[in-house]
Amino acid sequence: MLTRIIKPGDRIELQKKKKSRVQTKDTQENAGKTYISQVHGFLSGERMEIVMPMEGTKIVLLPVDAVFDMYLTTFSGLYQCFVRIIDRYKSNNVYLLVVELTSNLRRYQRREYYRFSCALEMKSRELKEEEIKVVDTVDEYLIPGLPLKHSVIVDISGGGLRFLSNQEYAPESLIYINYSLLIKDKVKPYNVVGKVLASRPSENRKGVFEHRVQYVNMGNDDREELIRYIFEEERKHRNRNK
Repeated sequence: MLTRIIKPGDRIELQKKKKSRVQTKDTQENAGKTYISQVHGFLSGERMEIVMPMEGTKIVLLPVDAVFDMYLTTFSGLYQCFVRIIDRYKSNNVYLLVVELTSNLRRYQRREYYRFSCALEMKSRELKEEEIKVVDTVDEYLIPGLPLKHSVIVDISGGGLRFLSNQEYAPESLIYINYSLLIKDKVKPYNVVGKVLASRPSENRKGVFEHRVQYVNMGNDDREELIRYIFEEERKHRNRNK
């Protein structure tokens, strides 16, 4: 069953499940933290080997018997399940975890999108009050000629994006977002409205702010096209790193 969907090298995100039988000081402090790994191989039943995650140059020794939310980026899409770590060891100079599925593998839906790291140019500005009033009812809601701020998208998903900008936007504000993607050798512009979920000063760059945004008015066709683009770019990235 697993091998029909999952292949060695598929990307994995592990998130600490809030309620786990194992509650060490480390797992309590890092609840909700995401660890990046990849599929190494398959064992019997619902068990498989995954590569131990890294933080910088250090291996993260996740505890045996801990339970995680696991997200898999496969060629056919994004999947989710719960897993329990049942063993860890070194094999052929590779540090591995053995995980056992404790729930069914399911497709990951709607807001729960995989975030693809990138560096894309973006333009934005906060919507005016009169634009907000009509954004849901008319196509031409923008007041023409207003200046746009240059920003950089650092990760993107089918549900939203994270970007850096010299302009600080307040949480809950609505902003106009413009960026372009190269899809099937053609430049595809995206013009959407986003709701700012969070904003904070950048840890590394003075005067720069990091924002998380959720799309408000992206159509289903554009969303599906964006998701396909993300999976294709992730596949290319994995192939380059093999």
